[in-house]
Parts: sequence; structure tokens; C-alpha cells
Amino acid sequence: MLAAALDEEIEDLLPPPPPASATADPIIDPDRVAVTKTYKLFIGGAFPRSESGRTYRASGGVDGSIVANVAQGSRKDARDAVSAARSAFGKWSRATAYNRGQVLYRVAELMEARRTEFVGLLGGGGTNERVVDAAIDRWVHYAGWTDKLAQVFGSANPVAGPFFSFSTPEPTGVVAAVAPADDPLLGLVAVLAPIIASGNTCVLLASPAWPLPAVTLAEVLATSDVPGGVVNILTGGPLEMAPHLAAHADVNALDLTGVNAAARPDLERAAAGTVKRVYSPGPQDFRRPPGTARLRAFLEIKTVWHPTGAVSLGGGGGY
Repeated sequence: MLAAALDEEIEDLLPPPPPASATADPIIDPDRVAVTKTYKLFIGGAFPRSESGRTYRASGGVDGSIVANVAQGSRKDARDAVSAARSAFGKWSRATAYNRGQVLYRVAELMEARRTEFVGLLGGGGTNERVVDAAIDRWVHYAGWTDKLAQVFGSANPVAGPFFSFSTPEPTGVVAAVAPADDPLLGLVAVLAPIIASGNTCVLLASPAWPLPAVTLAEVLATSDVPGGVVNILTGGPLEMAPHLAAHADVNALDLTGVNAAARPDLERAAAGTVKRVYSPGPQDFRRPPGTARLRAFLEIKTVWHPTGAVSLGGGGGY
């Protein structure tokens, strides 16, 4: 009786149904122009246009047709991205391993919610569904690594003397990375996730031919818990911006995964001027389970010696 009375009361509060004409004949404008999306850079947690004002046409979708204009980054944009990454490094590197793991897992959650969109950006189909799933799982994988780095890569060292000696891993700093051109989502995540999992900040140059997965991932990062500046994504020509990043004194390491073999020597020489750490791997199959090479590439080991505090038993006038 009470339930029936409550149902009747709720029904009385509901608005009347719309007229039949409003549901049967919706207003459709055949001349409507779709609102096209403008893709920008991702620097410091914001989406600025390239300071050069340049854009280029990007392909995507099932048929590879032109679907968007994307910002073409410049040398100035690269400098701005490095500045943002440097500003964010202190807070991110001091965050607890548990907190960093939560942040990376949150990125996986948001990518899962936009899974269909990412599949469409790659062209659709079962194969690309598996690629997107692997990219999401890769975030989860590295989220689980954040609180295990010290145990796996650190050590308590045996010494001959009254000392403790501990080696602990620490992040290198600001890492400039070039994502693979032919693997615009899984390859990009496989390059980016281990860099920030270990406490580094990153300036990432996206695939120039297929930038839409990268800029869509930037939207995910902007709405996640990743602090602004930890990840900065630039679109455009990697070989236009990479030499400036390689020579930049405030960049601590360089990941040349997406750079072809012919261009690597010049970038390595440019990096040598500021004694950067350079990671220059061979051909990569990102579908395979990841090892620890990418985690180790941008970790530095700090060794601390400390006296044990042992008191000598020889000499003295006490007991």
C-alpha cells in the first residue's frame, strides 16, 4: 500500500510527456555544418597553439583520410615544454611511489572509458581493439612498478668496515623522448609510461603521421591526476625539434626510440655537449611483454655511506 502510494506521488511530480509531433518529427537541419575539432599542443597541463601559428593536415580513421589540422610545434614550443617539465619535476619526483602508482592507474581508467574512441582513431577492427587494450594494460603494468623500483634496483652493499652502504634509485630528471612513428598509441605509451613511473618528467614528440592518438591521450592526461608539466606532448616534425632538445642544457636524458638510424648520430653528438644520458634502442616490438630496460634507462643510482655508530671496546677507564 505504502509503495503504491509513493509511486503515485512520484508520477504526479513527473512532467507531462511531450507532444507526439515533437518526438515523431525531431528538428534536423540538413545544412548544419559539423563543429570540427582543433588539435593543439599539450604543455604544462594546458593546450596552447604553436607559437609559430603553423598547422598540418593529419590523417586517421578507417580509410586514412584527412580528419584534422594539428599544431606543428617549433623550437620555441620545445623550450616551453622543457621549462614546464623542469618546473614539475621537483614535486613529481618527491611524490611517494604509492601516489605515482595511483596516478598512472587513473590514466588507465580514463583510457578504458574512451576505449571506443581510441580504437576508431587507429582505424577500427579487432586488431586495433587489441592494440588499445595493450596500451591500457601497459599503464597498469607500470603503475604496479612504481613501488617496486627501490627493492629491485636498490641494494644494501656489503662493506669491510663499521659502515652501512645503501644504493637507491632516483629519477634522472627531464627526459626528451621521440615516440615511434609507426606505432602511435601502444608505442607511445610504452615509451612514456616508464619515464614518468620512475619519477621523471617528459617532453614527448608524437608520431608526425598519426598524431591523433597522442593528442587524445593528452586530453586523458589533462583530466586525470597527472600534474601539469609532468607530460608535455608536441606534434609536428620530430627532426625539427629533436636537435634543439638534444642540445638543451636543461634536458637530462634523451630517448631516441622513434628516430631512424641515420639521424641518431647527430642527435647523440648534440647530447654529448651537455653530457646527457642517451637511450638508443634497436627495433622494438611493443606487443611483447616489457622488461625492465626502459625503467633502468632513466634511473640513477645514489649510494650512501653511514657509520654504524659502533663504540670501540678498547681503552677508556669505564666498565
